[in-house]
Amino acid sequence: MDGEKLNRLLRLGIEKGASDIHFQVGYLPLYRFHGDLVELRYKILTPQDTEAIARLLLAQESLDVADISAEVDLAFELPDEGRFRVNISRQRRCFNIVLRVIPLQIRTFEELNLPGPLRQLAKLRRGYVLITGSTGMGKSTTLATLIQEVNKTRKAKIITIEDPIEFVFTHDQSIITQREIGTDTASFPEALRAALRQDPDVIMVGEMRDLETVDTSLKAAETGHLVFSSIHTSGVAATISRLCAFFPPEEQLQVRARLAENLAAIVSLRLLPNKKQTDRVPAVEMMQTSRTIQECIKDPNKSGDLAEYIARGRSELMQTFDQHLLDLLHANKISIETAMSAATNPTDFKTKLALEGGYDPETEIEEEKSEEAFEIDTDERF
Repeated sequence: MDGEKLNRLLRLGIEKGASDIHFQVGYLPLYRFHGDLVELRYKILTPQDTEAIARLLLAQESLDVADISAEVDLAFELPDEGRFRVNISRQRRCFNIVLRVIPLQIRTFEELNLPGPLRQLAKLRRGYVLITGSTGMGKSTTLATLIQEVNKTRKAKIITIEDPIEFVFTHDQSIITQREIGTDTASFPEALRAALRQDPDVIMVGEMRDLETVDTSLKAAETGHLVFSSIHTSGVAATISRLCAFFPPEEQLQVRARLAENLAAIVSLRLLPNKKQTDRVPAVEMMQTSRTIQECIKDPNKSGDLAEYIARGRSELMQTFDQHLLDLLHANKISIETAMSAATNPTDFKTKLALEGGYDPETEIEEEKSEEAFEIDTDERF
């Protein structure tokens, strides 16, 4: 496979709106749309094909396949068209390649169907803000939108630390420095420590991966900076538990106290199929720190009460997943089946539906789904 063919394959993913592209020996190229993998009508990939793809992707970083002992993460760009976060690994002595499609344009809160009040987080002057969710739920995209909101609305020094750099920012009101692990700096902790000496107002850390990164990012918030980051957790309560679990048991009460003092907000994301199965919409759990929330964070015995207090204190930046699922149902954006499957507590959720009336999972007649089926036919292109 030559560079022109690879570019066509990547360009196709951008044009069609794929979130990911997979190249694996023995399979057709695969594109992920709205959570589902779709085969491309191209040809079964051989070991020579995936090695050629790996060489082409690595060349932009001046690397060679001989440099890959196990796996490597990097960014790849089609100038003026799109960027990709690339993972290249070996499996059964062959190369396996997955590319996450990163649009050149950073989308707005409205375009992402995110709750408008999230924009307020960009106005914070200090604190620790975490975006959470499983892989592919939109954490990086949401972080980029928040950073772009800071960039557009106030004069600030922003430092991002990423592995690899995904969205590329253009200076607006703010000054932005983007540093990549492995290229510009050795690790997240080292970059964070250096950032504190670079007069930042806002620091964005791509991901909370280890104790040292969590500890150093907390120190950054403690010293008066606004820190944005992401972590792979399913919700607010799980995020608190996960952060504490990085530390030895004897330090966890102290860590809880630090989190209670510095945590400004947690936003958890779940992307769900819309009612016509043509796109996905985010269900969002949000927690803004209050005195009551701080007490729950400090006391491990009260962690289980977080969801209840979030539900009771519902406001612009406070809501549970189940509350937002009800909103999405009322707005006719998702089906009852989708809401029930995504609910944190399906039994309680079903009870709430019954009490509200007008929603009966047993009798609801689904709207006719879009007849537009997604199919990739590249006979003419290739």
